[in-house]
Amino acid sequence: MASAGEAQEARLRLPHLRLDELLEELQARLDAARGTRDRVHSLLEAVLSVGRELHLEQVLFSIVEAAATLVDAEYAALGVIGPDGKRLSAFHTVGVGEDQIARIGSFPEGHGILGELIRHPEPLRLAKLSEHPSSYGFPAHHPPMNTFLGVPIRVRDQVFGNLYLTEKRGGLEFDEEDESVLSTLAVAAGVAIDNARLYEESRLRERRLEANAEITHTLMSGGEQSEVLGLIAERAREIAGAALAAVAIPMEGTDTLTVELAIGREADAHRGLVLPVEGTLTGKAFAAGTPVISPDVTHDQRIWAGPPRFVGLGPAVAVPIGTGDRVRGVVLLVREAGAGEFSGKETEPLRGFAAQAAVAMELAERRQDAEQIALLEDRDRIARDLHDLAIQRLFATGMTLQSAGRFIEHTQAKERVLRAVDDLDETIKIIRSTIFGLRTRGDASPGLRTRAVRVVGEATPVLGFAPSVRMEGLLDTHVSKETADHIVAVLSESLTNIARHANADHAEVALETDGREVRLTVTDNGVGIPPEGRRSGLLNMAERARKLGGDMKLATPEGGGTRLVWHAPVNAPQASPGQ
Repeated sequence: MASAGEAQEARLRLPHLRLDELLEELQARLDAARGTRDRVHSLLEAVLSVGRELHLEQVLFSIVEAAATLVDAEYAALGVIGPDGKRLSAFHTVGVGEDQIARIGSFPEGHGILGELIRHPEPLRLAKLSEHPSSYGFPAHHPPMNTFLGVPIRVRDQVFGNLYLTEKRGGLEFDEEDESVLSTLAVAAGVAIDNARLYEESRLRERRLEANAEITHTLMSGGEQSEVLGLIAERAREIAGAALAAVAIPMEGTDTLTVELAIGREADAHRGLVLPVEGTLTGKAFAAGTPVISPDVTHDQRIWAGPPRFVGLGPAVAVPIGTGDRVRGVVLLVREAGAGEFSGKETEPLRGFAAQAAVAMELAERRQDAEQIALLEDRDRIARDLHDLAIQRLFATGMTLQSAGRFIEHTQAKERVLRAVDDLDETIKIIRSTIFGLRTRGDASPGLRTRAVRVVGEATPVLGFAPSVRMEGLLDTHVSKETADHIVAVLSESLTNIARHANADHAEVALETDGREVRLTVTDNGVGIPPEGRRSGLLNMAERARKLGGDMKLATPEGGGTRLVWHAPVNAPQASPGQ
């Protein structure tokens, strides 16, 4: 039996033990409260950090970083849902290095677990990714992932994208508190994304207003059509975030468009290119008078055959210049591969730029018409003055000399006077011919560009395919009619030879001038010219060049086929006296 002292000691120890348990429990609660406080503090810091940014790309990256930190995840990603609402159009990651991303390959489009969250925009928490029915594994070089937490991000009640978190550190699983914290961050992220969008829209509107003012100033100050069109193309390219801008205008008398100017990536390959209206992306926008969008020009069947000119490029939009029956051309804008597609919301301001381009072309035409009228009126005045003043005075002088000749007895002097009368008669004939030339309103025959396009169009059924055509320089202005006639004949003969002998399925025609010389290049991918083949046609084409002071050369391009290069001065040499 215990003594009274031992019993007293037991009664003192029991409250002490209970106090230790209470203190330990209190400490645990304090630690939990401190942890919750720290987490809430971290969440508030994350919300503030995300809300500070105004540029959308930086906002998205800040959201991913904050999400990974808040739930202690090794890997985090934010997938932006594309316009179709079914696939991811952009993917921002944290935890995976650039080298590893390059080895994995292209970013996911929204299949498997990622697609599950797109189809069902609700928080999803998994202890083991591979056990979910929608999971079908990872691509090669992808890091292993087990635990998963995903939450949607909504912007004004529309699902913008999803946050994906995997591999909670320490081998733990994501819990309800992680889900709650991430859902709260997603709400703040939606507000931040909306603010960034509004900021970018305001900046874009400001740039449009500045560009409109610049273009209007150029128009009002009498800028040339090429200058105004170049300015519009450049500003449209900047505002649309495009890598390439090209302007195509119709060729009179043909069903084709020619690329008048091109700015940006692969511009040289586009400049001067001749495109048919039917069956092409640019042609469809011209014929319909409405913008035409392409998700990827490299795989679009409406892109006309020809030399590679869209390397590294992707989404495109063709916007008509003008409306209704007054479409004067097309502006083509192309973004880099992997960039976002053009939306209907983006094409509206582009139509405004295209409308200004139509005004520029209209003003240029009116100015040209006014200059032409002034020139013709000036010619008429000169013709009247020559007829009413110069010819009459010369005629009177001739009559006077002829009358005076009867009174001259010196034989040689008399002959000189009569020769002077004959010279005056010849001078009057020359002046009358000049007057006729001044009053002629110009030749209505088609220019070299139109004639060359017609020759290609006529050869297309015989070839079985349409050759690509590119033209550069003032071909209608600088090249004389005689030289143009030879060029048309050589082009026709070249295409006929390809149809008869080359067995080709592709040909390219390039016609260009620098103001001094005109050069025609015809290339095909056929069997080439056999050494023993007939060369009468080639000799005739070479003789045409030499007659004009030029030359012709044949070569075999890389990959086989034939390249014919024919060149001559823009003006035929004048025959010397006696020839």
